[in-house]
Parts: sequence; structure tokens; C-alpha cells
Amino acid sequence: MAGTFITFEGIDGSGKSTQLRLLSAFLRAGGCDIVVTREPGGTPLGQRLRAALLDAQEHVEALTELLVFAADRAQHVRRLLRPALERKQIVLSDRYADATMAYQGAGRGFPQQLVSELVELATGGLKPELTLLFDLPIEQCMKRTSRRNGRHKTDRLDAEDAAFHRRVRDAYLQIAADEPERVRVIDSSGSVDATHKAVKKVIVPFLQSRGYVLKALTADVSYPNPPG
Repeated sequence: MAGTFITFEGIDGSGKSTQLRLLSAFLRAGGCDIVVTREPGGTPLGQRLRAALLDAQEHVEALTELLVFAADRAQHVRRLLRPALERKQIVLSDRYADATMAYQGAGRGFPQQLVSELVELATGGLKPELTLLFDLPIEQCMKRTSRRNGRHKTDRLDAEDAAFHRRVRDAYLQIAADEPERVRVIDSSGSVDATHKAVKKVIVPFLQSRGYVLKALTADVSYPNPPG
């Protein structure tokens, strides 16, 4: 059995990062060998690129942003993702290529064909077997982001207006509609615990369908037509 690549996507404030942390703890408790990573910033080089890209005080041209995200992904795929998958680990990534299609494609307005070609170049064709898209209305996301930014430094993407985030959300939902076997939409408008339960109902049967033995983990639904 090869490794398994699962990505977490959603606009800022959707709760994806919190849910990734909860799921990683849940899977480790079940005896799974997992790697948790993120984009940008999944490698030492990526951490430095992330700091520059998301600095709210730095003026970054849209084309620069697109190309630096591609460079971060190329490093991430070759230095972390492929080696972990070759070791047959479960990889959970906070964002991946769908984010570029949504943020730089729809958000910044770059042509889809151009973005797709850059994604293909950076990833070398590596795609996740499963993507969880955390979705809730823009207004709720922005309220959550505002509360979070009261405790942490605001990044450049957090600072974009509602129209930008609406374009990004619409693009994410279109990706889900185009690839329903890979992308599962999770309603994250409820409590953290309710969302975590919804995540487990997707993840546990999915991993079981791929041959993983999960100690003491159960789910009350089956995964229809498991991707991969």
C-alpha cells in the first residue's frame, strides 16, 4: 500500500487548520503514521517564503505571489510530500494546489489555463486522493478571522475585502462540483466538535477503504466510491 495524501482547503476563517490539528491527534491515537504539513511553509525554505508572502507590511505584486507559491509547492512536493508518500505515510496538508486555483486564479484574476500550467509544473502531477473543503458564509469567516486577528498578527490574505474572499469561496465550490469524488464539502458553520464529527465520518471509512487498520476508531457511515 502506498501512502495517502489528504488536503484541507477553505477560505480564511473556515476552521480548516483547527480541524486538521484535531484530526491529526485523532489519527495518531488510532495508531496511524501521519505527516502534518502546510502550504506555504511546509519546508525550511517554504517557511522563509511564507514569512515574506504573508507579511501585511510587504507589498507583493500579484504575479510575484503566484510564482512564489509555485516555487514553494515545487520544493514541498519534492522534499517532503513525495518522500513521505513513498514511506507509506498518511500526509495531511493545510492547503495545496486547489488554493492556488482559488486564491491566485479566481481571487487575483489570473487565467485558469496559466494557473493550471504552473500547478502542473510545480506538482509534477501529484494530486491528493481526498480533499476536505471547509465551507461557511463569507460573513461568518470574516468574523472568525477578525477575532483571530485580535490575538495574532494579520496576514495579507486576511486583509483582503469580502469581494475577494467571495470569489475564492465560489472557486472552491466550483472545484468541488467539478471533482465530487475527490472533494468533500464539510459545513463548518457549527461548533468545532460538530465539524470534527463530520470530518471523522468522511475520513475513517475513507482510510479503511484504502486498507488502513485503525485501532479503536469507528464511523457510522460508509465512504461511497472511494477515490484512488
